[in-house]
Amino acid sequence: MRRREFITLLGGAAAAWLLAARAQQIATPVVGFLHSGSEIHSPHVIGFGQGLSETGFVDGRNVTVQYRFAEGRYDRLPAMVADFVNRKVAVLAAVGGVQTAIAAKPASFTIPVIFANGSDPVQFGLVESLNRPGGNMTGVSFFTATLEAKRLGLLFELIPTARTFGILINPTNDNAEQQLKDIAQGGLTLSRPVTIQKASNEREIEAAFETFGQQQVNALLVGSDPYFFGQRGKIVALAARYTLPAIYEWREFAQAGGLASYGTNLLDDYRMAGVYVGRILKGEKPANLPVVQATKFEFVINSKTAKALRLDVSPTLSARADDVIE
Repeated sequence: MRRREFITLLGGAAAAWLLAARAQQIATPVVGFLHSGSEIHSPHVIGFGQGLSETGFVDGRNVTVQYRFAEGRYDRLPAMVADFVNRKVAVLAAVGGVQTAIAAKPASFTIPVIFANGSDPVQFGLVESLNRPGGNMTGVSFFTATLEAKRLGLLFELIPTARTFGILINPTNDNAEQQLKDIAQGGLTLSRPVTIQKASNEREIEAAFETFGQQQVNALLVGSDPYFFGQRGKIVALAARYTLPAIYEWREFAQAGGLASYGTNLLDDYRMAGVYVGRILKGEKPANLPVVQATKFEFVINSKTAKALRLDVSPTLSARADDVIE
């Protein structure tokens, strides 16, 4: 080989190596988004994307977000977490219920994990404290899973003549036991009997409503649960079929035709989770990011549904609502 040809070949190889090295340096980071529910077109995804964009990241441009949904099958979550670990994602957003964060906890030894759920993260051992998470996990807590007694009280104010209250709970939710304790205490305070039905799939949901109808339940509390959120259209329709005034966790239930809801704003909750993922992609550590606590809670009433149920909502209660859907 001639000397000039050798130098040219060597120069080309060096240039290719430099280009490959530069491409590796600017490789698009991959974020895993794991949700225990079933909806990709939802406030969870929309808010998450808004939060990422606030920190300069746009899916498909300078970050790749891989979405996975357990569709209410919480037993699938550990395998889905393992898949993200094998893919070596830069950050894992384990959202949509504390069960997702619990499944993702082992991954936090190697991957930063951001959670977003309605539970107390200290109670479930996700962080050492709210202000000092102390490990590779942090996120957003909206504490809505701890508000069942509050929702039961609002339901009683909406239906003061109710003699029996029905409760719909998902037994596969890690919060179920504590939810039942809170509801039992709330029932004692109201001095009203409470009928509890458990459901974790569509067939069980339908059977639960049949029982509510047979037992002549007068008002219904649908417990906080990501699977129920994904099934909100079906649940609201069943409540209408059985003429059951019901209160739910999120405003999306009231927008779908439910009587009332009390909880935080999902769009904003997941926006904050997206912001934290963006900050970690920029180099911050989860241990230095305090758990964000939701501070604004919304009480929403659907007046059209109230009229269909022939309910006379007091002006005082309507005035307390943050939003009245006409």
